Amino acid sequence: MTKEIIHIYLMPGMAANPTIFEHIKLPEDQFKIHWLEWMMPEPKESLESYAKRMIAKIEHNDVVLLGVSFGGILVQEMSKYMKLRKLFVVSSVKSKHELPKRMKIMKATKAYKILPTQLVSNIDFLAKYAFGETVTKRVELYKKYLSVSDKRYLDWAIENVIEWDQEEPNPDAIYIHGDKDAIFTHSCHGNCIVVKGGTHIMVINKYKWFNENLPKLILEEP
Repeated sequence: MTKEIIHIYLMPGMAANPTIFEHIKLPEDQFKIHWLEWMMPEPKESLESYAKRMIAKIEHNDVVLLGVSFGGILVQEMSKYMKLRKLFVVSSVKSKHELPKRMKIMKATKAYKILPTQLVSNIDFLAKYAFGETVTKRVELYKKYLSVSDKRYLDWAIENVIEWDQEEPNPDAIYIHGDKDAIFTHSCHGNCIVVKGGTHIMVINKYKWFNENLPKLILEEP
């Protein structure tokens, strides 16, 4: 009897393309990986509307959904409108209460509306926002992974991180967070798998952890 193939859909973080998952390899006799990509938002589109449009790109039933950073926020929204086998939220936040203080201040003052997102050609600005690190030797790495640089997308994405209003963690989600994450520094407590030494880009530089642990976590009975 052939094994049932489990379909896994991966959603990258803000401004990132799905090649951030290029080193995630799972046994092909059990799992098939699909990459999701950011679409351009409609003018003033809500996160709910965007999540529903992204769901339309999923071609299988009972899938595993994994999102990183802002992609982790998006997959939590998508999970409200679809039946999932498993939901993984990586390097992200479980609720609006875990957003860093600077983002909460931006929400209160609406300062995010005047962020210089037109400077996206400045890879350093983008890397700091998306990965929490200033570019030094790794500028080529960032150019490779950060390709969604349209001002309309970035304005929309930043607003929807800062204005996200989820009150409580999703009880069905598996939250995975690095203890050295410089963007979301308050997300290791509570119901969370903590990856020692993991940074905000651990899906890139700690991919071996995911390759070793995701199969067990996916197949685990709830």
